[in-house]
Amino acid sequence: MAKGMREIKREIKGKQNTRQITKAMEMVAASKLRRAQEAAVAARPYADKLLEVVGNIASGTKGVRHPMLESRPIKKTGYLVITSDRGLAGGYNANILRKVTQTINEKHKSADEYVIYVIGRKGRDYFRRRNMPILEEVIGLSDSPAFSDIKSIAASAVGKFSEGAYDELYIFYNQFVNALTQIPTATRLLPLENVSSENTPVSSYEYEPSAEGVLEVLLPKYAETLIYSAVLDGKASEFGARMTAMGSATKNATKMINSLTLTYNRARQAAITQEITEIVAGANAQS
Repeated sequence: MAKGMREIKREIKGKQNTRQITKAMEMVAASKLRRAQEAAVAARPYADKLLEVVGNIASGTKGVRHPMLESRPIKKTGYLVITSDRGLAGGYNANILRKVTQTINEKHKSADEYVIYVIGRKGRDYFRRRNMPILEEVIGLSDSPAFSDIKSIAASAVGKFSEGAYDELYIFYNQFVNALTQIPTATRLLPLENVSSENTPVSSYEYEPSAEGVLEVLLPKYAETLIYSAVLDGKASEFGARMTAMGSATKNATKMINSLTLTYNRARQAAITQEITEIVAGANAQS
């Protein structure tokens, strides 16, 4: 019984140490989540303004054409997948990677029909293990990524579409709703759709040297901005998922500690009762 009690006590200590770690990770994730949310919100006005200008050019200029606005027969597809570098974030990575894999399996018969751009070590390792064609990767992003951190891969993904390397580009990321909810999202990024609509504010602009020249510069910038916004949304989702996962782990550890403590107290009480019984029995035997 004494040996059993020692083992239970050791288990309780181990669970207490685990709870301290998960609680600390939950608090860190909560702090980073707040900053990531602020960054994601701050990036939206810039994308909205770009969309307004691009929409005005596309709506107000007759005969304007650009490869990024034109649909063409689909022979090859590009996928840009945003994951995290670290785990311990619940189903954050598994959900988005499952969605990508399901889409690829449904749409393509061979690896020659698609290419993958991946942000995050978890996604990179996942695709490598399955020998899926990774064209470019970015890992080791900071908790507060700057546009310069993903500019290379964003420019490459947009540029390859314009060059005709593939005929459509999808972006997969976790859309942040709140700390408890992150939605695995797939969006067709290119060709750009609905850039000119009735909902786009109509403003008067003068373009130098020409509307077509401005559009040539702004369309890639707009597409790259959408990628950056998805990265920021993904970061907020990552911290939300990690905070929730670590919170659940902390609660589970507390339940296990309470259960083990109850078991330990019962074992201790049984040991004391047995000792008292043995003492009384010994005293009665000598009387």
